[in-house]
Amino acid sequence: MKGNEQFPIMRFPTSFLDEIRDRVPISSVIGARVTWDRKKTNAPKGDWWACCPFHGEKSPSFHCEDRKGRYHCFGCGVSGDHFKFLTELDGLSFPEAVERVADMAGVPMPARDVQAEAREKQRAELTDVMELATAFFQERLQSAEGAKVRAYLRDRGLTPATQQSFRLGYAPESRNALKEYLASRGVGKEEIEACGLVVHGHDVPVSYDRFRDRIMFPIPDSRGRIIAFGGRAMSPDALAKYLNSPETELFHKGNVLYNFARARKAVARGEPVVVVEGYMDVIALAQAGFENAVAPLGTALTENQLVLLWRMAGEPVLCFDGDGAGLKAAWRAADLILPLIEPGRTARFALLPDGKDPDDLVRDGGAEAFRSVLSEARPLADLVWMRETSGAVFDTPERRAELEKTLRELTGRIRDETVRFHYNQEMRERVQSFFGPQRNRQQGRSGGRGQGGGFQGGRAQGAGPWSRQGAAGGRNAITESLGRSALLKRGGEVMTVREATIVVALVNHPALIDEFFEHIEFLDLANGDLRKLHAALLDALAHDLANERRAVVEAIGRAGHADIWERAEALIRRTRQWPALEGAALDDARDAFAQALHLHRSARTLHKELKQAEAALASDPTDENYRRLVEIQAQFRDVQATEALIEGFGVLSGRAGRS
Repeated sequence: MKGNEQFPIMRFPTSFLDEIRDRVPISSVIGARVTWDRKKTNAPKGDWWACCPFHGEKSPSFHCEDRKGRYHCFGCGVSGDHFKFLTELDGLSFPEAVERVADMAGVPMPARDVQAEAREKQRAELTDVMELATAFFQERLQSAEGAKVRAYLRDRGLTPATQQSFRLGYAPESRNALKEYLASRGVGKEEIEACGLVVHGHDVPVSYDRFRDRIMFPIPDSRGRIIAFGGRAMSPDALAKYLNSPETELFHKGNVLYNFARARKAVARGEPVVVVEGYMDVIALAQAGFENAVAPLGTALTENQLVLLWRMAGEPVLCFDGDGAGLKAAWRAADLILPLIEPGRTARFALLPDGKDPDDLVRDGGAEAFRSVLSEARPLADLVWMRETSGAVFDTPERRAELEKTLRELTGRIRDETVRFHYNQEMRERVQSFFGPQRNRQQGRSGGRGQGGGFQGGRAQGAGPWSRQGAAGGRNAITESLGRSALLKRGGEVMTVREATIVVALVNHPALIDEFFEHIEFLDLANGDLRKLHAALLDALAHDLANERRAVVEAIGRAGHADIWERAEALIRRTRQWPALEGAALDDARDAFAQALHLHRSARTLHKELKQAEAALASDPTDENYRRLVEIQAQFRDVQATEALIEGFGVLSGRAGRS
């Protein structure tokens, strides 16, 4: 047995993970999925380059180092080790990824956990029962009583080969046909009930088959094992057209995508993952050559299902009907996805012709019709903009302001700060472009930009803080305020507590280096002396001398930076940032480091936003650009207040030392 079947959810010893990582060059894991670039790659040194498998590109920006056992893409920012590559790109679970690397290393997997073994044994018994039920439904579909179902499937255009491929079946119109069949095969009452195949309970004197007179769609898990069923009623009088298995030990509806296992293989061949509404859509698309389609199970897409999609591809395409109901479903999906997007993880939206689902589309127009729909899929930003502007009238300043406020609130939900910044910028540009013609017409009626009665952005020129002069003055005041802050100072003249905390914590607690490697490798430090310590730290890591504090401190000394290290550690002691010091517990050091790193990244992003906002206001002194500067000032104050609170004494090291 393989994967989760043999090794259920468990915690692997760190020593075991380190051993198999050390035995298998990471290039061996990644090389099966990429083609190495001959010009940039230096194979003897274990330095490899390729086009990134996580995002489309034409020039190689994906870097892999055998010595460090890490990969990093300078294009989309993804990074990780052997296991993260397999889980993120191949969609494997962590235990599956560990087993694959262990097989490559020739190292046996650790002993099983007793409790996990018992749970897995129970699950195996239940999947055996589900397999028996699947075979029963398949046999009944081919029997005389399944004739009407075969005729229906034939009318829907599904060939016998497709029916067999998806293991379609028929649940006869009987209260106990399946129950009696399973009992005759030695399956106990408790197992039948645990699989959700019968309706039972205190108010049900005699249990009876859950699925009756229905086309049966077996639902496999990521390993292809049947864990549930979906049933479509044949009778038009049935209370529910579609009926799914209830939640069981095997089946949790919000964590499963129909056709996931088959689609994952198609996506691995380079196809996009496509999300459609139901079973019939998936099957019809597969018959037309699109094996990369999946479907949620009768409900709106869940966050867990979205994570499954992103394991297969960074940009799944969500298909919705082009009618009102389809648009509402698309908007609900957009609201779910928006807070979760990050570099390399988003979604595109394809709207089908009104009144058509994918099944109808491929039957009437063939594969090309659906391929055309996919080619017109739009990014998430387009869908958000369309929802907030389509059919609306923005003929007053109040309505335009309301739109801007709504867009700011929507983009504010995005958790990733880098993506949030770019969405804010995108929406500001769209608003400016959208309202531009209205403003120009207004200016034309007033006699033009240069005349005394003209308006700029809906306000009289030269009047109040939104005028060209007022905007410039406001910009200068903000720039001077920010420029005096240690958050934005560049060069080596100031060593801030924040940056010192980051470096000192790494030296005193080297275990943090591997945990936060993707942030540490390209850390942007303002202080020149701390950059020297950072370089010495990376050099020690490169020579495998960063496993303990003493070795790192000695490496810093050999690099000639012992005095800088002493000053940095003295600053941390003076400002009482004790979690970064040697004697602190690792958990406390980790919290302090993560907090300082978050503040640092926020400050650097703020610095970039300020420069862009200054340039925008200088070239186009509008109300919106001025407001952007005001927003940055407010964000700056929030970061400054948080940092001052954490440090306890203030932002600048000198001021903190005098307190």
